[in-house]
Formats: sequence, structure tokens, C-alpha cells
Amino acid sequence: MADSRVQKLYDIIEQAGLDGMVLIPGSNLFYITGQDFHLMERPLIVFFVPGRDPVAILPFLEQERFSEIPLKTEIFTWTDTDGYAGAFEAAARSLDLNGKRIGVEELRIRMLESSLIERYFPGVNLVLAGKDLANLRLRKDADDLAGLRAAIAISQDALQAVIEWVRPGLTERAITGQLIVEQLKRGGGKHPFEPYALIGPNAALPHADPGDRVLKEGDVLLFDYGTSARGYVSDITRTFIVGEPSAKFIEVYEAVRAANEAGRRVAKPGLAAQEVDRAARKAIEDAGYGKYFTHRTGHGLGMEAHEGPNMVEGNTQILEPGMVFTVEPGIYLPGEFGVRIEDDVVVTADGAESLTTFPRELRRIGV
Repeated sequence: MADSRVQKLYDIIEQAGLDGMVLIPGSNLFYITGQDFHLMERPLIVFFVPGRDPVAILPFLEQERFSEIPLKTEIFTWTDTDGYAGAFEAAARSLDLNGKRIGVEELRIRMLESSLIERYFPGVNLVLAGKDLANLRLRKDADDLAGLRAAIAISQDALQAVIEWVRPGLTERAITGQLIVEQLKRGGGKHPFEPYALIGPNAALPHADPGDRVLKEGDVLLFDYGTSARGYVSDITRTFIVGEPSAKFIEVYEAVRAANEAGRRVAKPGLAAQEVDRAARKAIEDAGYGKYFTHRTGHGLGMEAHEGPNMVEGNTQILEPGMVFTVEPGIYLPGEFGVRIEDDVVVTADGAESLTTFPRELRRIGV
């Protein structure tokens, strides 16, 4: 698998008119190597140049793990005692990148790595290649989807356990903590983002931090959370009501549910990504709450919680089988409450499948 993924990267390099690509610890290097290396103060850099084996510069303490990768690689190691100068100088002699255009992940690479590359590879031309690299993991295969399904299953089971446990008197912080525990108990890994449970008016803030607000009868309770499994992540939002809902809450909730359904229903191969946003947004506008839907309808999902493609007005990218993204419309009434329903969707040969299956119907909990 590593060889085929390297070839995919080499194809992207050539299509972008580059001479090579640099990867540092992160999702793309994980995707290529199958090893999740840490981004730390010790530089770890891998050069991918078509026509030759990859070249890795890495701390000696990572050599054993890197050697386990089923990919022929030229490795230059360094120790804390000796420093990295010798490894960089030897790699530079092997690669000879003078005058070459080398792509970098501009949203990930740090001044540390870019300055070292420019120091030890004089004449190299670093090129922003994030948009090109987005194609590396854009279309998920069966193995990718298996990882996504595993993460989603953990998250859905954990949420069910939490809503059966939750009751008035608990704080946002306590409920969030229980959700984290339930995911870990089921084998969940690192969180793709900080999960949260938000109560009442805090649920009207699309990105808030759980605090000491106490859950009481009549409150809205919104969960936005995820976990990881096999290197892939889940991202789910569900909104509940404690006790009896008001007529206004029912109206808002049903508008969001209709928008979520419209976004999922319209998705298919050959459709521009913005059409998913338009379909979901129209449902909320038709209900009279258009100005309270304040963000894009969705974003890509895979090894990271946010990757391509984005479901947003202006994105004319054509959907293709294997693309995975969220559909997460919401209505946020300042000072009152918010409602969001988020599903993870994969484009199929003739439509789209919701990988998330947790019920979307209005549900009363805590009583």
C-alpha cells in the first residue's frame, strides 16, 4: 500500500509541475508511511522526488519505527548529542536540489523546517503546494472507509451511553468528560478536535468551550465531538431537549433536520460541492431562519476533521465517488439556544451514503 500511495504522491508532484515534495509529521506522512510520527522540537523531514527513493532526515530515536515502514527509503539520522547538521549535509549531497521546485504543506510546515531546508539545500525553491496535496487523500478507498466507519461506530455508541446517563444537575464540563470516557472505553483514540457538550444559550455559539453551566429541565443540550480509529476520525453533532420542548424549539429543530436531509439527499457524483450547501441553506431560509445559519454546510473528513472538499457557496469542485464530507446545518438564536445536526457522508457511484446512522428525530432526554 505504501508504494501505491507514494506513486499517487509522485503523480501529484508531476501534475503540479514540481520537482519534489517535502512532508513532515502529520496526516499526509501518516497516510504514506502508516506511522504516526510526532511533530516536536526535533526536525523530521522526508523528501519525495520522482525517479528515486524517498529521503528521510530524522532523529535516531525514530529510526527503528521508520525502518518498519514497507517502503525503501534512504535514511539520514542524527542524535541530540551530535546535532542534525551532519544528517542534513549528507542528505543534501544525495539529493542535489539546487534550482529545484519543491512543494511544501504551507498550513503545516514550520519556520524550523523551512529554514533548515533553505540553509542546507541552497538554491532550492520552496513552493506552496497545499491545494495540490489535498488531492492525495481526497477520494477514500475501502481501507479509508473502514477506518472512518470504525471511528463513527465508537462515537455513536458512546453518545447513546451518555444520553442514557445524563440528568439535570450535571455541568457541561462533566457531560463532556463522560463523553470522552465513553469513547475511550470503546477503543477511541485521539480526538480530532476538542469535544464539547453545550447547554441552553451556549448551544447558540457554534464553537464554545464547555464550562460550569448546569443542565436543567427545558434546556437544549448540543454535542459536537469525534474520535479516531485506524488513523481516521469521526465528527458528529446531535442536539437534544431535556424534558418537554417548546413550540419554538420544535420549529427550529425540524427546520435543521429538513436542511440536513436536503443536503444529504442532493449529494451525488457530478454535483458541484456548493449545491450541497445551497440545498441545506434553502431549507433553513424557507423556514424563515436563514440569517441564523452562520457557517458553511460541511467540510471534508478523513484522517483530519477538516480537509477537502468544503460544502460552501463558491466551491465548484465536482463531487466524485469516495469523497467524504460532513453535512451539518445549524440555527443559532443568540441568548436562547442553538440546534445543529451533523452527519458524515460518502459519495457513492450513484448518490451518497450517510456513514453516521445515529437517529436524527427530536429526542427528549434526562427525564
